[in-house]
Amino acid sequence: MSVGPEDSNNKQDTIEEEENEDILYVNGQESIDEKDFDEVTEDDSEDRIIGKQLYDYQKKSLDEIFVRLTSEDTGNILFQLPTGGGKTVIFSEITRRYIAEKSKKVLILTHRIELCKQTSNMLNEFEVANKIIDSNVKALPNDNPFQCYVAMVETLNNRLNDEVIDVANVGLVIIDEAHYNSFTKLFKFFDQSTILGVTATPLSSNMKLPMKNNYRQLIVGETIPNLIRKGFLAKPNVFTYDVGLTSLKVGMNGDYTVKSSEVLYTNFSMREKLIYSYNQRSKGKKTLIFNNGIKTSIYVYNTFREAGLEVRHLDNTHSKKERQEILKWFRTKPDAILSSVSILTTGFDEPTVDTVILNRATRSLTLYFQMIGRGSRVTGSKKEFTIIDLGNNVARFGPWDGEIDWGKIFRSPDYYLENLMADAELERRFKYVMPDEIREKFAKSEDVTFDINKDYDKVTKQRERPQTVLEHSVSQHAKICIENADDLFDGWSLARLLQADIAHRVKAYAYCITKSTLNYRKWLQEDYMRQLRAEIKKHFDDLAYADDDDED
Repeated sequence: MSVGPEDSNNKQDTIEEEENEDILYVNGQESIDEKDFDEVTEDDSEDRIIGKQLYDYQKKSLDEIFVRLTSEDTGNILFQLPTGGGKTVIFSEITRRYIAEKSKKVLILTHRIELCKQTSNMLNEFEVANKIIDSNVKALPNDNPFQCYVAMVETLNNRLNDEVIDVANVGLVIIDEAHYNSFTKLFKFFDQSTILGVTATPLSSNMKLPMKNNYRQLIVGETIPNLIRKGFLAKPNVFTYDVGLTSLKVGMNGDYTVKSSEVLYTNFSMREKLIYSYNQRSKGKKTLIFNNGIKTSIYVYNTFREAGLEVRHLDNTHSKKERQEILKWFRTKPDAILSSVSILTTGFDEPTVDTVILNRATRSLTLYFQMIGRGSRVTGSKKEFTIIDLGNNVARFGPWDGEIDWGKIFRSPDYYLENLMADAELERRFKYVMPDEIREKFAKSEDVTFDINKDYDKVTKQRERPQTVLEHSVSQHAKICIENADDLFDGWSLARLLQADIAHRVKAYAYCITKSTLNYRKWLQEDYMRQLRAEIKKHFDDLAYADDDDED
């Protein structure tokens, strides 16, 4: 965001806002946030309504919130509602009603200037006279005509510290996207006011600062399953592809580091898996891809281009003009593919997105919901959308449209975070499914599966050597290769198609014997393939000898 011809004080406020906006901490995850996205937030259908109409579920939440707000000693309140549920509509009507009944002022806080504009426009729809406190507002006496203020965190913090804004008559403070911790620095100025936080995920962006420390009670709004059933959100079709994540490192912020993620997601096998999943589940559809790191996104961009597909890449280094051009292209092209780096997780709304690909793993529940939410909008022709998960995120957090106990997460965030399933445990539960095009090569075999864990339990009970499990597995692989091969070289060719299955079986075996280092598994895979080729060769050699004997 460039600094225009304003005075030096304006410049300082702009710089402070930019510094605060560049990095957002999403449940422990650093993510680059978008700047100057006026063209995106102006089209946000979450809060687009006809007139002043509120849906029944919105009225129900509004009435419950207002009862709590007007009761004595209510304390700070946190309201949860999924993305797409109309949070801005609800708190705009709360603002209108609160001012009318309490004759006190309302302050609404956001974490981006674009959201300030969006909120101000919605308040105007509800005929609430409001003032945006931006870098141009240097002072605001209490006798001003506005009953509602909308402000960015940093700008308001500076004005309050400079004592040039009077907030003595502010009875209600509403905080949008309340899970961000940048708001907490302002709480000290409003100890005589009631604070209403609004969020889709009542889980703090800083694990050391749980939301229960700042809010006395949680009100849970309509659930995602109900919003889908009532037609307010699109129904997801979920496709997961198991990914080995044990090489990823967790940083101090509680999420996977960009560096370790880029090592994994830029390798050939992951890029191949990404293209395969796209071709299988989303080809020809408008697709939004989320990555963890600019390097990964550029690799994704090049991978799709090499496959002859039209794709664009977007990150926070693009200029405002470039972003507008890229997003216009994405909006108007029916089969557009856009590879991004976190900047479209909030404040971005493009209802025509058909597919969201999570080409990354995250330990942030908030980020998980934000990414998927970009595809959940309903249009006249779109009632469903596709989720492709390449980060074991669905296994880690559960289905996006599943039931979730937000009350328990709000009360015990540490317990929830500490009990997220470890990647090693997730991988132990993987089940390899042979791709259709490979399965066709083994069409003469009735069953191509083998359960390593089940066989290991059997071998252990019989007090046999653990290696017997792999010997059984090799024999089963040899059997299906032989059943479908015309000769030795055909059998060896089929064996090469089993590399992914072999890797999965070896990893499962390594977990069983609690010896799963990468080098050990690599050695096991190489030895496995040698044994498989030898067993196939022995079969065809025996056939050849038998034929010779018959001729004699």
